[in-house]
Amino acid sequence: MASMGLNLDEQKAVDRFRKDVAEPSMTKLVILDFWAEWCGPCKALAPVLEKIAAEYADKGVLLAKINVDEEQFIAAQFQVRSIPTVYAMFQGQPVADLTNARSESQLKQVLDQLLEKLPVTPGAAAEQAPDVAQFIELGEKVLAEGDGERAASIFAQVVEMAPENTAAYAGLIRALIATGQVEQARDVFESLPDEAANDPVLAQAKSALALAGDVPDDSELGTLRAAAEADPADMGAQLAYANAAFAAGQRDEAAEALLAMIRNDAAWNEGAARAKLLQIFEAVGLEDPWVAAARRKLSLILFG
Repeated sequence: MASMGLNLDEQKAVDRFRKDVAEPSMTKLVILDFWAEWCGPCKALAPVLEKIAAEYADKGVLLAKINVDEEQFIAAQFQVRSIPTVYAMFQGQPVADLTNARSESQLKQVLDQLLEKLPVTPGAAAEQAPDVAQFIELGEKVLAEGDGERAASIFAQVVEMAPENTAAYAGLIRALIATGQVEQARDVFESLPDEAANDPVLAQAKSALALAGDVPDDSELGTLRAAAEADPADMGAQLAYANAAFAAGQRDEAAEALLAMIRNDAAWNEGAARAKLLQIFEAVGLEDPWVAAARRKLSLILFG
């Protein structure tokens, strides 16, 4: 892609494209997905592309995603007029238009044909590390957006690709907890060898497991909710409901209950509500957008 006569923003866009797409495509087959947050068909296609890219990673296939709202210059260079638009890239050039191949079988058929014809370098273990990192980053993003099921699927695929990657296990455990599958998350953690279980990367997942406890059934959770709503001054009932709600994967409800407790009596039981909320923040992840929003609410209560 030519870079002469470009302004600074356009040059940066070209540099990003070169790093994320053009350079990897020198030896790999890159699936290039043009998408946008508001595009429903894009979101429907994304899990299919992610699954196929994970399955074909050892054959030298990568997935690169370009948000057309953020990278308008690159989208214009490819004359993208509708989305999703999907290309297969090799050695810096489009070698196939995959846009109309929407099903898993159709995409695999085209990729198999391309891999037979092109001198794509299969992914060796050392070469796959950036690919794995890309999928872990994607899983974390999806989890932060609140789609625990899709995040769990992504992390599970990474675990299959790189069973020694503790970050993938950490993400899978947290994603399972987010969907209320605490027992499955505990099983994943207990299956890890001791040296992996003690990896600092798993600290956040361990905190999340410790907080999750036993998942209440709908009846038990409903009873605790009713008790909390019946007597807002009963701090014990509020805390019991908050604990159960978080264990059930309802972190919004848990946080609101704890914030209400802090608003009503921050000093109750030596600040138990605030301590519990901070523990939840640690378990979810301090960089998580949900945590940032909840922390702002906490700051407004504590400091006005």
